[in-house]
Amino acid sequence: MHPTRILPSLLLAGLALWCPTPVIGETDDDAFGARVREYLLEHPEVVVEAIERWRSQQAETEAARVAALIDEHRETLFRHPDDPVGGNPGGDVTLVEFMDYNCVFCRRIFPALLDLRQRDSQLRVVFKEFPILGLGSEFAARAALAAREQDRYQPFHDAMLQVEGVLDEARVLAIAGELGLDLERLRKDMDNPGFEAMFQRNYRLAKELGITGTPSFVIGEQLVDGAVDLETLETLIREARETPEGD
Repeated sequence: MHPTRILPSLLLAGLALWCPTPVIGETDDDAFGARVREYLLEHPEVVVEAIERWRSQQAETEAARVAALIDEHRETLFRHPDDPVGGNPGGDVTLVEFMDYNCVFCRRIFPALLDLRQRDSQLRVVFKEFPILGLGSEFAARAALAAREQDRYQPFHDAMLQVEGVLDEARVLAIAGELGLDLERLRKDMDNPGFEAMFQRNYRLAKELGITGTPSFVIGEQLVDGAVDLETLETLIREARETPEGD
């Protein structure tokens, strides 16, 4: 190509690179998207900020949803007459625990819960028997509920959460015997048909709240899953106590 033709061609190519023209078929949205992408690549901190804000909004939405569900089921959660109650029955704050005697995490958090019951004279604890880990768990739950007829629910409950290994029928009865329970009466009282109704009620309630495992706690308007630490429980109890309708 003649030099006088090459130079203009190079100049035009350079101009095109410096000030790009729209690609054939490109829309205004495509151009805007390209500019946004370029900006985000140059300022990645904006992406992080947006993600954090989105997570915060999601958390607030979920907290509001859970609070509404707790309020809807408040009486069944906090004041059902069939549920075992520990701590101070007339306390100003209620801690609800969904638990299974064969749950290793329930056992792990038990010392913290025992400490709370002993130190907080105004803490009321509702135990939701939630046997989800097999027949041994259901047998243990029935035995614990039957022990109420001998005024021994709390010590029996506490003892079963301090053992190691799987609780089966033999181990449950052995613990009951060590505590001085009348085993013949215990077996008879375990046949109470109301226990199955209680389990089903707790299963339905857990499903409504989105609870799928143990331990799970309801305090005030908050739902907490897993073996949280003592400090977290104390904070939640304090917040519930500071809320006029915390319980």
